[in-house]
Amino acid sequence: MSKTAFITGATSGIGKATAELFAKNNIRLILCGRRAERLQELQQELSKLTEVTTLQFDVSKRDEVEKAIKSIPDSFKEIDILINNAGNAHGLSAIQDGSIDDWDAMLDINVKGLLYVSKAIIPNMIENNNGFIVNIGSIAAKEVYANGNVYCASKHAVDALNKSMRLDLNQHNIRVSAIHPGLVETEFSDVRFKGDIERAKTVYQGYKALQAEDIADIIHFVITRPYHVNIEDLVVYPTAQASATIINKN
Repeated sequence: MSKTAFITGATSGIGKATAELFAKNNIRLILCGRRAERLQELQQELSKLTEVTTLQFDVSKRDEVEKAIKSIPDSFKEIDILINNAGNAHGLSAIQDGSIDDWDAMLDINVKGLLYVSKAIIPNMIENNNGFIVNIGSIAAKEVYANGNVYCASKHAVDALNKSMRLDLNQHNIRVSAIHPGLVETEFSDVRFKGDIERAKTVYQGYKALQAEDIADIIHFVITRPYHVNIEDLVVYPTAQASATIINKN
């Protein structure tokens, strides 16, 4: 029987690319996001390849998460793979200049959102003594850079939660893995710079950034290893990037 994957942040970037690759490999999909129109379009496209259902909710809203996951159709309730992909960055300011609203948004989505979704799905995995959780982190989980402060803190939290999940769920035969990408060319920078498309474009100029499809390919590789193999922590840079702040641009 085909496995079922639950993907947050599925309407763009890494989440969308992962959904597309999973569909091509006959993995059934529960696609989650805030944008109903994009969810509908993706469902129509991928339903040609696999079974798909969608959930529209904001991961940072606990009540929405719980209500949405309880509404999953019976035929999709046995979730084999959880991809905690939803995340964001808001602003790039020194800590003394940062917006508290931006801080709240990053902590609510990147940390609390991951917890809300995981809390709702893990009990069924424990009951089945089986499952795979992949947490999408960032190189910001491994190093702190100037003006990254709260975003880096949120991704350091993801790194710590990933390790904690692996310890707590080990006895239940559940694999847990984190993938920490460097610069990936997606809508991520559009959000960080609050819709300033021109500024966002400069982030990816002068070198070849990672593409969403690159990370999706790695996620698929990780989840398709034999069950005794768990790639527990993986950092991925584009070749041009040596650290958060060192990039070889032409």
